[in-house]
Amino acid sequence: MNPRGSTNKKPVLWLIALMVLAAIGVTVFLVINREDTSKLAIEQTGPKTQDPSNVSNPGNSPLPLATPTSPSPSPTPTPVTEKADIVIIGTEMEGMYLARAATDEGLKVVVLDPRTEVGGQLIAGEMLFLDETKDEQGRSLVQGRIKQLFDGFKNGKIRKKQEYVQYWDTLNKNIPIESGVTLQNVNTTQGKQTQNAVHSISYVTKDKQQKVVEAEYWVENTDHAAMASKLKVTRMPGLEAFHKTNQIEYMSAGFMMKFKGVDWNKFNTSFNALTSAERSKKYGGGYVNESFAIGLSGMTSAYKATNDRVFLRGLNAVYQRDGEVIINALLLYTIDPSDPKSVAEGMEMGKKEMPLILDHFRKSIVGWENAELNGFPDYLYIREYDHYETDYVLKPSDMLGANMFWDNVSIAGYPLDLQGISVSKWGIEMGRPDKYGMPLRSFLLRDYDNVIMAGKNVGSSAIAYGSARIQPNTGLAAESIGVILGQIHGKKKLREVKEEDMKILHTYLESQYKIKLTNVKGNNKIAGWTKEEIAKLDTGEIVYPEYIQTRKAPK
Repeated sequence: MNPRGSTNKKPVLWLIALMVLAAIGVTVFLVINREDTSKLAIEQTGPKTQDPSNVSNPGNSPLPLATPTSPSPSPTPTPVTEKADIVIIGTEMEGMYLARAATDEGLKVVVLDPRTEVGGQLIAGEMLFLDETKDEQGRSLVQGRIKQLFDGFKNGKIRKKQEYVQYWDTLNKNIPIESGVTLQNVNTTQGKQTQNAVHSISYVTKDKQQKVVEAEYWVENTDHAAMASKLKVTRMPGLEAFHKTNQIEYMSAGFMMKFKGVDWNKFNTSFNALTSAERSKKYGGGYVNESFAIGLSGMTSAYKATNDRVFLRGLNAVYQRDGEVIINALLLYTIDPSDPKSVAEGMEMGKKEMPLILDHFRKSIVGWENAELNGFPDYLYIREYDHYETDYVLKPSDMLGANMFWDNVSIAGYPLDLQGISVSKWGIEMGRPDKYGMPLRSFLLRDYDNVIMAGKNVGSSAIAYGSARIQPNTGLAAESIGVILGQIHGKKKLREVKEEDMKILHTYLESQYKIKLTNVKGNNKIAGWTKEEIAKLDTGEIVYPEYIQTRKAPK
């Protein structure tokens, strides 16, 4: 029983508590339900500002705020991976002969070019004055597929850029080329024949796609060692050692000069009507015929450039037909091919100089009175970049000594022509070989199982490079290597090829491709020289054309 006056309040308290809890539960449910609805709307339609008037809100009570959700990070796409037998970096013409030959031999070839303009020196740089290789009797040494180009050049059928493009297209037919790529990582593994091997390259396309390519062989075919410079390579001394300067400098780059409105017949007729003395006085000598003009260095020397980094040397001019002429003669110094800003600066220097040179030619050359500029090339003619060690490094004594090798991939020739640098603007000729061989080993990057150095990347000293660099020399080598890769595929690796194997391969090259690399003998111009004399020749202490005039044969 309860005491008097007391009231039993427990049932009432429990009832009140239950009512409070029920009210709280309803409120929580409504808030949660509204938050969930708001979140669902964001997930379905994307984040946007909510308009309160569009939301059912009886009593205009404060709307619950939905917690903003961060969008989930997009997963990094897996790069597209492609496999090939050979990947070629760059589209310089020389390496494209390797691409063509290997493809014809049944291999899968992929070409990646860091430059946006394909075709390198020949197409983008419009270096359309071709230097033919000849022996000292004047006989052409040009062999292989490149002979078609030189024959067309000489007979006048390949003179204009579009005609070169049509020829170049025969090299890349059915070969995938991706230009404007950015090489990111060159992934290497432990080599089997040497210390290293390249396994794959990751790169970004010009439309920002991430890709990876794997291959058995890799070919460095750019004018700035885009791939090789990312490897563990040894840079050999360059022209700075020969000229004894304190900083690296490469042979001058060229800016190809294009003209139209030239009366070439009048030029040719007038020039050849002059006596030798008159030609010497007006033009400084030279040679002109119906297609070519060479030299006239007295006339070009009279031109005063706007700055010390520009120089107009003697002409290498070709008449392209229809009043059009293209000339290799404008040199640009201290250009770094690996630096896009340096190349762009060179292009601007060339463009700035051209109207002044045009005016000089109009005043100085008969038949050029009405000449006009005919546009500009898309790129510079790059002659040289860093030289890296290969299994065999060609030397001047190899060339002047007419050395032939068991693993010849080219029969070469051309003067050891060192184009000028800023401290020696005219450059210098270091000797004229008869003919010499270029071994496979000079195209295999040292310490890498599967990296081939094409074209301008040939393994040679800076002095020997004056001759080795010429396109018919390294173009033939690249084609031969492409054929060899096809013939040994699935049988043995390039570095496993022995002398007996090369005999079989040489026979195949001659019978199927009309490329003759054996039983060729050249004139040894250093026969009887001492070891000391040969050593000085190779380092540049002896300049052959000067030394040979005073040298006395040892007793």
